[in-house]
Amino acid sequence: MVKMRTSGNALENELFKSVYDKTPQYVKELDLIDLSDKGEFTFTLKKEYLYPYDEKKNPQGLNLIEWFENYSKEAKVSTAGIRGPQNILFPQDTRFPINLVGIVLATLAKALVAKEKYPNAKIVKVAGREVRYNSDKFLDAIARIQAAQGIKTLVPEGRKTIPIWLASFLAFKLDLLGGEYITSSHGISVKNATKDLNSQGSQYLPEESLEFVAKIDEIFKETEKNGTYEIKFSADDSPLIDEKVLSAIDDGIDLYVEYLKCGVAQEDNLKLINDLKNKIVIENVGGSAYRTLSRVLKKLEIQDKYVWFNIEEDPFFHSIGKYDVTPKGEKAFYDYSVDATVIGTRRNDEKFFPVIETLHYDEKLKNYPENTVVLITDPDHDRLTVTQVENSNRVEFLKKNGIDFVELDKNRVLSVFSANQAFLMLMDFHSKLLKRHNLWNNHPRFMIKTTASALSWDEWAKKRGVNVVNVPVGFKEIANIMKKVELKLEQAPNKDVIIDDVFSNPINLGKNPRLIFAGEESGGMIMGCEDLISSRAGRKAVAMREKSAAEGIIVASSLVSQLEKENKTLSEYLVQVFDENDIKGRFDTRVDIAYYNESEPDIEKLKQAKFEGEKKRTKNDLFYLSMAIAVKEGKMTLEEVKKVLNDAFTGLIFDNLKSIKFVGDGTYLEFDDKYVEIRPSGTDAKTKAYSGGLDKAIIDTYAKITGNYSGERTALHKKFISDEFCGASKDKAMKYYLNFVNKDANNKPFEIPKYDF
Repeated sequence: MVKMRTSGNALENELFKSVYDKTPQYVKELDLIDLSDKGEFTFTLKKEYLYPYDEKKNPQGLNLIEWFENYSKEAKVSTAGIRGPQNILFPQDTRFPINLVGIVLATLAKALVAKEKYPNAKIVKVAGREVRYNSDKFLDAIARIQAAQGIKTLVPEGRKTIPIWLASFLAFKLDLLGGEYITSSHGISVKNATKDLNSQGSQYLPEESLEFVAKIDEIFKETEKNGTYEIKFSADDSPLIDEKVLSAIDDGIDLYVEYLKCGVAQEDNLKLINDLKNKIVIENVGGSAYRTLSRVLKKLEIQDKYVWFNIEEDPFFHSIGKYDVTPKGEKAFYDYSVDATVIGTRRNDEKFFPVIETLHYDEKLKNYPENTVVLITDPDHDRLTVTQVENSNRVEFLKKNGIDFVELDKNRVLSVFSANQAFLMLMDFHSKLLKRHNLWNNHPRFMIKTTASALSWDEWAKKRGVNVVNVPVGFKEIANIMKKVELKLEQAPNKDVIIDDVFSNPINLGKNPRLIFAGEESGGMIMGCEDLISSRAGRKAVAMREKSAAEGIIVASSLVSQLEKENKTLSEYLVQVFDENDIKGRFDTRVDIAYYNESEPDIEKLKQAKFEGEKKRTKNDLFYLSMAIAVKEGKMTLEEVKKVLNDAFTGLIFDNLKSIKFVGDGTYLEFDDKYVEIRPSGTDAKTKAYSGGLDKAIIDTYAKITGNYSGERTALHKKFISDEFCGASKDKAMKYYLNFVNKDANNKPFEIPKYDF
């Protein structure tokens, strides 16, 4: 009998028990891949594994064909790695989207694709992880499979944790063929994923993912034909699993600090931070950011300006975001994720921040002074949430200006800034520092942002003479624009750089432009350098390819120091930025609609609930998307769209709708005074509704109602759009998306350099 894992945490024990009880005995007894065997070994993929388990007819069944169907579907649309729930106690459980067998197959497929592209070459990749359940096992499997295929894998000493931005940075800076990073970002504890990094250090675009998906299909066909397929694992101590290279360069910390000093950590920034009187709190959710960021801060000689919460690494994330009751009041384990900006609704309709509530700041911050800033980062350290302790007499000011807050006690509140608000402050302050250094006018400046991000960013940019390129959600989309800019800089350095945005507008960035900011409303951002960044082999970049909370923390800290000197709060500075830049669209909101409980431990119930939820998500999506595509193709007029929407939503007014557009992964409704974007998750049974504009109550209402719409096609909708056209809208949209991605694409082949390691 396989014993159940236990924990000293009662809530985590509840999760373990639930998972254990819902796992069938045959899964508990699976012994397919024994990573405790430190020598070379072979895993034999059998034909029987491809088909469903049947106690009598196919007791070896793993149903890998069904797993692969879902995996390949996600590869086409994923915005941040191929992610999903896993069996945290039994990682070989192939009933779940993420499992050890699936990781093995995907790793082998990527290795085979790489070897076909670079025959007889020395292939080197990086592999990293954060702290999630089974991440260490997945990292070991990835490294050992790649080594067995002759691919050198650089890993941290002891295969310890590093942030996603550091893995991405190393892939670019060291000119590696790419990397593998194991994370599900700020997702719930039972989720995991692999983020596949290409030679630029950016996440795979769909066409890159489809290459290795096709290779898995080949492996399955060969298994079907021959009955078996052998997959080799190297010895755990293979020389091709290299801990020495990263150890010798301190995981690349010195290289990264050098990069920061050419951008957000210039001398004046560091001096400001060292002038801080009150310490800044870094909330280290999951614990894994501490190992790297603490070293970065030490190298910058500013480490004593911070205190840390939660430095111990914990895959349960210190119970953050975890409850023993669902939003419906049912007694069951429920996980809101570790996204601090998630807003929940209690059964009495009261809104609250479920993640922040579990951070227990009423107790942990009670001895910290007013104006203390808390910077919250997630397990892979790519997202940042900015908060500040303020006096309760500030509540009316916060409400008036659309700034959310949490009551700490009768005298104090914690202001919680959305990424839209926080990043507006950071880009504004960073630009002022560049002007103070007399650097601003050395280059034309541009920004890359997702369409779902704030209108205020566009307004600020227009006022400051910054050109804006809007893209679909996902940092790989931002990185793709960077690469297009770099290609044009290389091919025609003395000409204006012109890039199409996702609205099909050509954006002139000027001659030899520099990135001032790139980011998205979900909390990820990056800033560029004054000089183009060079890899060891001489490749050039305007900025790094992955969002980095480290960069955000540096800029935020220097801003906090400046405001401390001026005796101002962040909320006052935000309003100052609004006023100085004549920003009208000051308010933003996001409504997350989850159609099922992701924490459900019974995989069959989970699959069914997700399947039913995906139908609801798709129905909602097609209602809007079909109209956007119809307008684009001249099948429907804007006036007709207004009629359909006014008819469907009797409580809303669409008379001032200016356009409806497909924006790569969602439908964007532009009004005179606001926008609404309805975006279906490409990987889950979820819908996200974003809105920004002049009135907080109005945008909240529009986002909530349109996001939660059933998607039921009204008589008017059917009058203008046929069933056939509606059903074909997703395929049409994918073609338009790929046209956007591929126009002016930087598809320069990667040339493997001669490595000195």
